[in-house]
Amino acid sequence: MTVSAQSKASSNAAPKSLMSRIKWVNLIALTITPLVGAYGALYTPLQGKTLAWSIFLYAFAMLGVTAGYHRLWSHRSFIASTPLQIFLLAGGACAVQGSAYWWAREHRAHHRYTDSELDPYSAKNGFLYTHLGWIVLKRDRAPGPTDVRDLQKNKLVQWQHKNLSILIPIFGYAIPAIVPGYFWGDWAGGFYYAALLRLTCVQHSVFCINSLAHWLGDAVFDDKHTPRNHLLTAVLTMGEGYHNFHHQFPIDYRNAIKWYQYDPTKWFIAMSAWLGLSSNLQMFPDNEIRKGRLTMSLKKLKNVQDRIKWPVESNHLPVVDWDTFQKQSEETPLILISGFIHDVSGFEQKHPGGRTILMQHVGKDATAAFGGGVYDHSNAAYNLLAMMRVGVLEGGVEHVKFITPSEKLRIIEQERAGGVEPLRPVV
Repeated sequence: MTVSAQSKASSNAAPKSLMSRIKWVNLIALTITPLVGAYGALYTPLQGKTLAWSIFLYAFAMLGVTAGYHRLWSHRSFIASTPLQIFLLAGGACAVQGSAYWWAREHRAHHRYTDSELDPYSAKNGFLYTHLGWIVLKRDRAPGPTDVRDLQKNKLVQWQHKNLSILIPIFGYAIPAIVPGYFWGDWAGGFYYAALLRLTCVQHSVFCINSLAHWLGDAVFDDKHTPRNHLLTAVLTMGEGYHNFHHQFPIDYRNAIKWYQYDPTKWFIAMSAWLGLSSNLQMFPDNEIRKGRLTMSLKKLKNVQDRIKWPVESNHLPVVDWDTFQKQSEETPLILISGFIHDVSGFEQKHPGGRTILMQHVGKDATAAFGGGVYDHSNAAYNLLAMMRVGVLEGGVEHVKFITPSEKLRIIEQERAGGVEPLRPVV
């Protein structure tokens, strides 16, 4: 069967029922974990030490995903030493987010095919799908292909991938519960708070990278795709909320480029480099980053400009001579300023200087008066005046009637006949 025939057969196939698409193991895990944790919390007091341990595990698990799964293995934004890789792989197992190999493969497809059918968690499928649906439902089609040969050669990543079924119970559930139980006797608190509820918070924080980060906020660097920047998302995801920047410059080890923006994952990676545990931290050229921001700023200004009504362009205005301007001014209040004829109808009573001042310039050239001869008008006045343009005066200035030589002789003879000595120019 040819590729086109396979595609046609696939498109004509009957859609699968919802029940047949459910990944029951994932659905049960994501449902039972918060329910049991919440039930246990109703009857188990939260101790201070257990709370501190839970917060530490939350940060440990989140960094395993954000610094490890995401910025290190998905985007190769820095080089990590063996001890740091082991730390991040353990954190990823504590987050119960699958293996680093699987996670990075999916995420590379997400970046390569953003918002398309080949995107494993395309935002075009809706908020709920990108947050949970893609985890609990079988896909209609596989994600787009990506190059993961570097991950296949990484022995630590492959070891975690092969042994994940052992690592998840240990780092996701056992250690979080055993430490509070063994060291300060809070077995129930360790299980309900440090294991189950902490894990629920971690998982939904990570899910927000795919859902909330593509829904809430601003497109600061590009609006072609759905990623957005927002502080709330950054707080919920350990700094992954400046997602519009990240999708434009994915190799950059930072998500937040301003010192005051919340990105603890960036701070962790920078600190690991200072300690000698990582190196080769990637940063996109600042010139290109500023170029992207400027491009979006200009685009937004263009949208604002397109919504504003502007004056008629001069080449679309009729050109009239002085006599026509004078004649039409007798019926309509027209004023000449800087070569343009303006219809001030309806503005007589709104003129700040009063109707009389405005009307005394009807049929005249008021350029000098408007431009500072009487009052130096503001930019707003110039903008408003431009909206009143109705024509262009031929020649651009007030005309003095031209007298032909024959007409000049006639006038002289007429003056002599009347006994009037005509005025002569001074030589």
